[in-house]
Amino acid sequence: MKYNPNEIEAKWQKYWAENQTFAAQNNSDKPKHYVLDMFPYPSGAGLHVGHPLGYIASDVYSRYKRHQGFNVLHPMGYDSFGLPAEQYAIQTGQRPEDTTSVNIDGGVDKEGNQIAGYRKQLDKIGFSFDWSREVRTSNPDYYKHTQWIFIQLFNSWYNKNSDKAEDIATLVEQFEKEGNTNVNAVCDDNIAPFSASEWKAFSSEEQQKILLQYRLTYLAETEVNWCPGLGTVLANDEIVNGVSERGGFPVIRKKMTQWSMRISAYAERLLQGLDTIDWTESIKESQRNWIGKSVGAMVSFNVIASETKQSIEVFTTRPDTIFGVTFMTLAPEHELVAQITTPEQKQAVEEYIEKTAKRSERERMADVKTISGVFTGAYAEHPFTKEPIPVWIGDYVLAGYGTGAVMAVPCGDERDYAFANFFKGQNGMPVIKNIFNKDISEAAYGDKGGFELIDSDFLNGLGYKEGTKKVIEALEKIGQGKGKTNYRLRDAVFSRQRYWGEPFPVYYVNGLPQMIDAQHLPIILPEVANYLPTEDGLPPLGNAAVWAWDSVNNKVVETNLVNNTTIFPLELNTMPGWAGSSWYWMRYMDAHNSTEFASQEALKYWESVDLYIGGSEHATGHLLYSRFWNKFLKDKGVAPTEEPFKKLINQGMILGMSAFVYRLDGTNTYVSKNQIKGQNVQPIHVDVNLINSSDELDIEAFKNWREDYANAEFITEDNGKYIVGREIEKMSKSKYNVVTPDLICAEYGADTLRLYEMFLGPLEQAKPWNTAGISGVFGFLKKLCRLYFDDNGLIVTDNEPTKENLKSLHKTIKKVAEDIESFSFNTSVSQFMICVNELSTQNCHERAILEPLAILISPYAPHIAEELWSLLGHSDSIATVAFPEFEAAHLVESSKEYPVSFNGKMRFTIELPLDLTKEQIEEIVMKDERTLRQLDGRTPNKVIIVPGKIINLVG
Repeated sequence: MKYNPNEIEAKWQKYWAENQTFAAQNNSDKPKHYVLDMFPYPSGAGLHVGHPLGYIASDVYSRYKRHQGFNVLHPMGYDSFGLPAEQYAIQTGQRPEDTTSVNIDGGVDKEGNQIAGYRKQLDKIGFSFDWSREVRTSNPDYYKHTQWIFIQLFNSWYNKNSDKAEDIATLVEQFEKEGNTNVNAVCDDNIAPFSASEWKAFSSEEQQKILLQYRLTYLAETEVNWCPGLGTVLANDEIVNGVSERGGFPVIRKKMTQWSMRISAYAERLLQGLDTIDWTESIKESQRNWIGKSVGAMVSFNVIASETKQSIEVFTTRPDTIFGVTFMTLAPEHELVAQITTPEQKQAVEEYIEKTAKRSERERMADVKTISGVFTGAYAEHPFTKEPIPVWIGDYVLAGYGTGAVMAVPCGDERDYAFANFFKGQNGMPVIKNIFNKDISEAAYGDKGGFELIDSDFLNGLGYKEGTKKVIEALEKIGQGKGKTNYRLRDAVFSRQRYWGEPFPVYYVNGLPQMIDAQHLPIILPEVANYLPTEDGLPPLGNAAVWAWDSVNNKVVETNLVNNTTIFPLELNTMPGWAGSSWYWMRYMDAHNSTEFASQEALKYWESVDLYIGGSEHATGHLLYSRFWNKFLKDKGVAPTEEPFKKLINQGMILGMSAFVYRLDGTNTYVSKNQIKGQNVQPIHVDVNLINSSDELDIEAFKNWREDYANAEFITEDNGKYIVGREIEKMSKSKYNVVTPDLICAEYGADTLRLYEMFLGPLEQAKPWNTAGISGVFGFLKKLCRLYFDDNGLIVTDNEPTKENLKSLHKTIKKVAEDIESFSFNTSVSQFMICVNELSTQNCHERAILEPLAILISPYAPHIAEELWSLLGHSDSIATVAFPEFEAAHLVESSKEYPVSFNGKMRFTIELPLDLTKEQIEEIVMKDERTLRQLDGRTPNKVIIVPGKIINLVG
């Protein structure tokens, strides 16, 4: 018999599918364990070897937990809505629904390309997914529930008194009884107070507008990141260095009416919840910083000589420094800028605003070196001294953080200090006020201790804590401030001006949003002739011929039938990519439930995800939004737990080994790496599949690769070979360094791929891919097989194993169990190799050793384990066989190999039982022929013996 991975793996993958081997039960006497992967975007032509890393790790763990007797839920699906899928469709000139389907299921695309399909690729790797629970966020039977959750958010408000979301009806009830004066809610700022009688006197439209200011999802004009190239609004985490992460298009700041989610209501709970979950500290810290809790005060500065009574609201964490305010800075987008700017400064201010609109918020936050700003010409009044304070605008202040305004105290803040010195002596920039008994001639004094306040009126002589308390009391007394806790976390924009996303279950009556009743869901995405983004931001759904709501017959009808009496326009925006991924783990619990997204029984049984594996790049996007939605659904009595993911592991990235050819500038001649010698050359990425393991380029294949290389000339090494350059980079199609798992599986088998990816290094670290190293793992599997069979068949015996056999096995049982529990998968693979080498040297073919060994390796190499288990005479799958138990007795040593030294120099070793006394050891050693030769008739002065350690003869 020979090890034939292709034959073995196809056989067992078919067996698992036909027997539903990995289907989880929603009711079981076994303890439950829920293992989840961040599901993939089916956005391109398939997977490369970097994608399965986390999936293999979670699969090893899932299989291990089954061996331990757990009812394991390990599902898989597709995050199939959103920008990645849509951009791929646009780039290839196809419909998003078609490309999404082909990319998942495989087939032939519009251009005749054969697409492997995510599902087929995943199946070839041998994952133990429960495919009966597959979800696709773009399927109507899935997104009807996403639409339902949106409706629940719309019909809820956040009650600070109960610290939870409540039905909007309870808020209306308060309004009807006592107005809004005593309502303690998370809501829009500056809501006008009204009484119960005034509420009842409001028209229905006026009431709806007021309620929008309290709802957990609401419509509002918002400063957003607008990407004309993609034709949509982007979240901050979708922008890198001022351009869109996908496509690299410029992003500008723009005001638009958008749906937003009031995630800020959950800021404190999101912060506190981090202390209850087993996540990496780096991810927790990222979320803490993103939430950004600050304790301080709100201060109101009245604008001087304003035609209408205007005031600038400022949040500060250092109210004790109020007498050091030298100037004020507003965000360029602040609504007051246009109102207070003087005619003399109007042109400069408008030019600056246009310039800064091209920089993203993230870019502005990160850039601490560039100083820019413009004086508005306006002044505000100091709350206590009544002195005029010049008002500037600067892009280091963000409209969405705090109030979009800063009271600048240069003596106590480095950024304010740099700004004041940069504009020193210019119109509108006074001399820096120093309120500390410290020297600030070289730098600001930013510490919160070690000083006394000076030139600060009633705060003189006080420190930070006493000054803060006293100034807040004084501000409250004059009605120009109060103590406040603030958060950096801003409400999340929830609109996309795109086609490929969940339709909102919303229609508009007189411009006000109305929810479609849940019984009429899903509202299905309509066909459109043109789904490309437009420069003016008109959403593609504006082109839909059938996109209006008949409120009498409760159905979607032709757009041209809109009469605004019974037939109304539907929302043209779609939901963002994070909508469907913010609750999907609960759908897996009860994936075929047609009436609700999961039954209470299923939710109660599975509760939450026990282990979640995915990339750290989602720290302030998906992982934050998911926690927000889970907490909301907990408030509504749906989700059973406060947190969705108990333990989170972030897998590192598998990097590609790029290859480069070197073109002489201005020519079509390519110089081999070692022949460059100071010549001006341009490195060009080349397909790694044209390179062998010795870094030699297949010159003919290169010339046939692309038309512009057909007539290429080459300066080779002295031996006629062309050597390429190598560099480790992110694996990407644009760098031609992608290695597909299909090719590895075809040549070496999925078990080899799985073992090799786990062997590359610690799971959480980035590591380079090197196909050359995979042959060693393949050789290991062949060596493993030779313990079980030779060319003539099975060679396993029922003989008693030796002590050495048992020692090798139980060392491995102990090591593998510890490694899997600690997610140190790479060291497990090393231990397998050690064990197989030892058993091979021991000529071990005993069933008592090889059966447990097959179980041990089955989480990592499940196909060969199933085959070996079958050859050993078992008819059932190895998947749920009990994990071998470690017995420490087999590792207890009964003898010791002693080093025997003469005057401190080791001359030979001797194996002796550990239970011998010093006298017995000395007697045996002194009679040994090797000792007699070393002594050559002499008698040692001293014999030093430490039982179990050393023997040393001195003199």
